[in-house]
Amino acid sequence: MPSTSPEQLRDILTTVRTIALVGASEKTSRPSHEVMEYLQSQGYRILPVNPRLAGQTVLGETVYADLRSLPEPVDMVDLFLAPERTDAIIDQAIDLKIPVVWLQIGVINHEGEARAEASGLTVVMDRCPKQEIPRLGIARVSGNA
Repeated sequence: MPSTSPEQLRDILTTVRTIALVGASEKTSRPSHEVMEYLQSQGYRILPVNPRLAGQTVLGETVYADLRSLPEPVDMVDLFLAPERTDAIIDQAIDLKIPVVWLQIGVINHEGEARAEASGLTVVMDRCPKQEIPRLGIARVSGNA
């Protein structure tokens, strides 16, 4: 069962500091770009992931090909992918023991959710942190450069 109560979402968004954003885009009109920029403005460290852009920079951060390429551990993976493309990323998150898997609005994968939760990960599905942070009145996070 995905974590969707206000208390669960607040706990996630106030404890997470570093987020891998999968499906990052260099195009400013794309939702993934807008959300990455917003999360950065809220104090989160965002590591963009997109094999097409690997080695380039988006919003001042180097883009990585996949979760295994990340130079540091992350607290959450935020997926901006079509649902049928999320299984491999969910499985990488399980292997890497990334505590939270967040699937964006419209990204539904119940089988992947069940695998992640069975492995002890927290799953949020069909939500957007850019919407949840102001809705829940979460203050800017600290502890990042």
